[in-house]
Amino acid sequence: MHEHAAQSVNKASLNSRPHPREVDRGGSQRVVKAGDGDLQVAIVGGGPAGLALALLLRQAGIDCEVFDARAAGAVSLDRRVLALSHGSRQILERLGAWQAIAATPIGAIHISQQGSLGRTLLRAEECGVPALGYVVEAGALGIALAQAASAAGVPVRHGVLATSAQCGADHALLRCATSQGNEEIPARLVAWAEGAISGEDGIVRRDYGQQAIVATLQMRDPGEGIAYERFAASGPLALLPLRDHSALVWTVPDAEAAGLLALDERDFLARLGSVFSGRFTFTALGERSAFPLGLSYRNHPVGDRTVWLGNASQTLHPVAGQGFNLALRDASQLSRLLRDYPADCGNAEALGRYAAARRLDRQGAIGFTDGLIRLFGVRGSMAGHARGAGLLALDLLPAARRFIAQRMIFGARRW
Repeated sequence: MHEHAAQSVNKASLNSRPHPREVDRGGSQRVVKAGDGDLQVAIVGGGPAGLALALLLRQAGIDCEVFDARAAGAVSLDRRVLALSHGSRQILERLGAWQAIAATPIGAIHISQQGSLGRTLLRAEECGVPALGYVVEAGALGIALAQAASAAGVPVRHGVLATSAQCGADHALLRCATSQGNEEIPARLVAWAEGAISGEDGIVRRDYGQQAIVATLQMRDPGEGIAYERFAASGPLALLPLRDHSALVWTVPDAEAAGLLALDERDFLARLGSVFSGRFTFTALGERSAFPLGLSYRNHPVGDRTVWLGNASQTLHPVAGQGFNLALRDASQLSRLLRDYPADCGNAEALGRYAAARRLDRQGAIGFTDGLIRLFGVRGSMAGHARGAGLLALDLLPAARRFIAQRMIFGARRW
């Protein structure tokens, strides 16, 4: 047994704690007793991934509670734009959250490379789905999931900062800091659904030396429901349809990001137009912001009475829009498997089965995303011609297009 951040716990000390559920120790430390029928899963993170997991566990009949460091309502402030796959829509529909989200469907994805004639077009009808994906605002998604969690009776505690988990043979202790002092929360399983990947052992990191500039903008004749993926010399760029405007995700080298952010609206839109070789006319620009990009993931998404999912398990480049979609598939698989372990959902067998079940899809999403960055990051005219030829060939091969689209829609498996 070990602690994810330090020490070990004495199993006997857990079993010998006083029987009442809450015990005050000097007013500063509150220890919550876990016994038969008490908390099964403690979920760290009240963002979209954590709330979705809580709802899925609730539907599976598994007791859970969400612990979020932020204040209530903070999830609505997230200004990011997410591209949800059709498979993610199906999960959110089952959770009762989809109807409250103003999602813009993506009927086609146009993929091209700057300075090359090669391009391909992925269409929803080729895959037999109403849309390849849906563009949503992360804040709106968070609100919808929070409302669904409240309606389902999922307990969510705000202002609780989880700092570590100490794991024993029968229980884990989630250590938290609150405004009333420190607290230890026993649970059969601790699910980290939010936060940066920390630690050294078993973690792979790759700094792409890039930043993503995000903004909303207006453009003339963008085409209804079409998303554009453009691989430029500076890095990949995505234009996503979002109601009556478009969402921009522009990947640039670290050295260029500050300069682009400093441009006035006219010069920024002119620079953006040049990346698309003058194909589009951009007419208005919203507020811009930037964040660093890299790849980091855990080789093993489970530990003793611990599971990591979503960004706590893998943080991906946004080029293929795989991050939150992968998190939802993580949560869906975990909730299904844990139904088989009503007495102890945090035992080694349950977590081993989960890790094995997620291996193919998880490794595939990581490799697919990282591979795109590596493939389109190689400079030189020969490499550019080869990529252009590849896109042209892809446009002539419907089966290959369907394979790529299915990967983006459902992951490695359609379950």
